[in-house]
Amino acid sequence: MLEAAIWGAVASLSLMFGSIIGLIYNIPVKVNAYLMALGTGVLIGASSFDLLMESMEKSGIKRTAIAFLGGALLFTIMELILYKKGGTNRKRSSGNTAAHSGIAIFIGTLMDAIPESLIIGLSLIASNHVDILFIVAIFISNFPEALSSTVGLKKDGYQKRRIFLLWSSVVLISALSSLIGYSFLAHASEIVIASIEAFGAGGLIAMVCSTMLPEAYQKGGPVVGFISCAGLMIALALTSLSG
Repeated sequence: MLEAAIWGAVASLSLMFGSIIGLIYNIPVKVNAYLMALGTGVLIGASSFDLLMESMEKSGIKRTAIAFLGGALLFTIMELILYKKGGTNRKRSSGNTAAHSGIAIFIGTLMDAIPESLIIGLSLIASNHVDILFIVAIFISNFPEALSSTVGLKKDGYQKRRIFLLWSSVVLISALSSLIGYSFLAHASEIVIASIEAFGAGGLIAMVCSTMLPEAYQKGGPVVGFISCAGLMIALALTSLSG
């Protein structure tokens, strides 16, 4: 049980690293945009090649589509709530008046971290060891998410202590989720597990499409499209190695 919690925390530690760097250093706008684009590609690839394909194999297209769209809908509703509560009065890190994506990226990351960590705990039950490459994929994708979100939250006036506590809470939640996956979902059906995977993928894809990629393009220009494709290939390579 302790091992499951440890691996869940390890996979999300890059969130802490990204937030610390974002808090300490003033990251150049273009560098942040390129890292955001790379993370977008990795996240889309990991969601498609790992979570969605596995969900399809376990539960079929209908259940996968319902869970996936459910996750996307939940994130969209949360985004709309943020927007209606004054999002238009906040600023993007680039300085243009608009709803900043910092807190939205945080919410999307949290929505994704929970099912990912549940899966880590479940993998320990199935094989008595974790998929290291899956951990690496999560670790790589989390870093630019936390960095870009932290930069945005700083611009929105969030105190450094509050930002650090936000990301610390995600690490703690990830550890607890992995523990729950190991302790309480050992006898869950494949359909339930597949639904959890697809739900997380839906929230994640909605997040990167509505927040990370648009802001990356705004700050980094057309080159971010190529960088995103490179990130997707990284995810594909990791998936191929794990297979």
